[in-house]
Amino acid sequence: MPTYEYECKRCGFLFEEFQSITAQPLKHCPKCNGSVKRLIGKGSGIVFKGSGFYATDYRSPTYSGDAKKDSGSKSSGESCPNKDSCKAKCDKKKK
Repeated sequence: MPTYEYECKRCGFLFEEFQSITAQPLKHCPKCNGSVKRLIGKGSGIVFKGSGFYATDYRSPTYSGDAKKDSGSKSSGESCPNKDSCKAKCDKKKK
């Protein structure tokens, strides 16, 4: 259900009302009982609930397993897949 904004024509009081889409607009100000007009809303923000929303949250279990294998192989001292192009870089890092 959306939240609608209203402004009183008499006292200028601004307020919000949580109403269903099919509900009739309010006609009276809760403060002074004057007539109100419904304003064009700014929209609502997105609310994320949970531990987090990352690209990896929706990956398959096999992808996660393969990623762990890949990260483990680099740290275990295995050679780079492009031996010729990165050998010089790896040698410089070791020094």
